[in-house]
Order: sequence, then C-alpha cells, then structure tokens
Amino acid sequence: MAKQVIHTEKAPAAVGPYIQAAKVNGMVYCSGQLGLIPESGALAEGLEAQAHQAMKNMGAVLAEAGSDYSKVVKTTIFLADMNDFAVVNGIYESYFAGNFPARSCVEVAKLPKGGLVEVECIAEA
Repeated sequence: MAKQVIHTEKAPAAVGPYIQAAKVNGMVYCSGQLGLIPESGALAEGLEAQAHQAMKNMGAVLAEAGSDYSKVVKTTIFLADMNDFAVVNGIYESYFAGNFPARSCVEVAKLPKGGLVEVECIAEA
C-alpha cells in the first residue's frame, strides 16, 4: 500500500520539511504536535494551554486520517523541562479515557518555536 499524506487545516501547518502524518498499511504515523494555535500559528500561552493544544492538534490529525485517541498505540512526549511532567501527564491522561497507549517521555534541550511540550503518536487507522 502506498503512503497517504494526511493534512488538515484544523492543525498547524508543518514548521519544516515534513507532513502532519502519513497513513500506511492501516497505521497512522503522526508528526510531533506543538501547542500551536492553527488559526494564528502562535504558541498557546503557558504550559497547560500548550499541552492541551498539542493534544487537540494531534486529535485533529488523527481524525483527518480516520482515527482517534482510542486507536493510538504509542506516543512520545517531549518536554522542555521534566519538572513539568506531572502537569502534562494529567492533561495527557484526560484525552485517553483510560485506554492508554504505550509511551515514552523525554526532556529535550529545546523545542521548535520555543515550545514547552510536543506530542507525537502512532495509531491504527
């Protein structure tokens, strides 16, 4: 099966040479989503708002691919500061309704556009 490029205006455009997601063989591979507001391209204000926006952006990309949070099998969370783990973890948890995927969470030196959190995932289509 060929790669299907997934794009939606309900999530921010890519900030580099990549796509929002690719759908291949019944799986969706989502690029990392920052807490960017799709309409303006600006980062949401503060950690909690960025975490919610990143999850909403990921949800929009999943929906465009015919998927949703319940079909996510693996996520990776990138944090600018691991001290934000508990706050981001609580927000992240609220999007999965107990149906949690496998996950990694790492602190990074810096995120694009000065973001505080980024989330990527792999899901069933």
